[in-house]
Amino acid sequence: MSAPYPDGGPLRVAVVGLGWAARSIWLPRLREHPGFVVGAVVDPDPVSRAAAVADDPDTPALAAVHDLDPARTDLAVVAVPNHLHCDIAGELLRKGVPVFLEKPVCLTSAEADLLAEAERVGGARLLAGSAARHRADVRALLACAGGLGAVRHVEVSWVRARGVPDAGGWFTRRQLSGGGALVDLGWHLFDVAAPLLGPAGFAQVTGAVSADFIGRDTARVSWRAEEAAAGPEQGRVSGRAPGGVIDVEDTARAFLVTDDGVSLSLHVSWASHEERDVTRVRVDASAGSATLRCTFGFSPNRLERPELTRTVDGRTRAVAVPEEPVGAEYDRQLDEVLRRLRDPAGPRRAVGEARRTIGAIERIYASARAAQEKSPSHRV
Repeated sequence: MSAPYPDGGPLRVAVVGLGWAARSIWLPRLREHPGFVVGAVVDPDPVSRAAAVADDPDTPALAAVHDLDPARTDLAVVAVPNHLHCDIAGELLRKGVPVFLEKPVCLTSAEADLLAEAERVGGARLLAGSAARHRADVRALLACAGGLGAVRHVEVSWVRARGVPDAGGWFTRRQLSGGGALVDLGWHLFDVAAPLLGPAGFAQVTGAVSADFIGRDTARVSWRAEEAAAGPEQGRVSGRAPGGVIDVEDTARAFLVTDDGVSLSLHVSWASHEERDVTRVRVDASAGSATLRCTFGFSPNRLERPELTRTVDGRTRAVAVPEEPVGAEYDRQLDEVLRRLRDPAGPRRAVGEARRTIGAIERIYASARAAQEKSPSHRV
């Protein structure tokens, strides 16, 4: 097991996987945060390793995760392609290294079981990376909903005008990604809905998926264009699949009901007919409703500012939301990671939450598959 966390000192972090998320989100924030120090970076590609340590050449750059020294690693931030999450996080956990794992935590319920066993064997903690719940506007919505009585229905949607990530690469290849927009965007929405729904499981799940936009060049993500322009070597690092395999959905819709009778509607789209990228969360409760409109993520095609309203007895009023820069939720999430890691008595809940989320996603896909088998013309 790694050495005890130093009292008052920064935690030694290894960043595993040096793609867009690591380079744009995690490495800059970890290097600026006083609670962490980047002790190593890991990626099989030498070009990615060189780019990651260009500004800090003293940082060890390793080719494989098994080269990490557990005694010198207090935390591993794992930001590799989805299909590698379970294997790499599991290996680190079994060695006693705590892991902060980017969403999706797992791609199947069986992988959730493997991660739980790795936690048990290594005695290290798994933390899940899903920043949306740490946004100031989401926190304001949850606080507002807390005064509206019993929750009856939650509506969550994240619809991009255009934003298919790395079309033809691993994101759009089911074997490597686990799914399309439902896995990518839906995981965040389930995380936001979790505090509103409570711990109950889902008694009913139905869903549908489609892929009307995913093959269009105009639907591709724009704010990560630098990866596409970085040349063939960078394309290989990002996992671009030979032949441009695209076999996932760009849109998913679902309706779920918990064991307690609370309903949840979910809508995610990587691309659509809309003008702006908009995220919407609405809570209908026994004494009123609350609605948040904003834009999750880093897209520049966003709403200018979040809008939160509260409606009671037919009267709607605006609720003030603190302004914050795009991406501030990731800084706040690192504060939370630090707090939880320094509290060894805290609950290990990541796998439990992941089980519920991936279980719901599996059932949505199963429902969609059953419908498509009856109507082949609608098959993705």
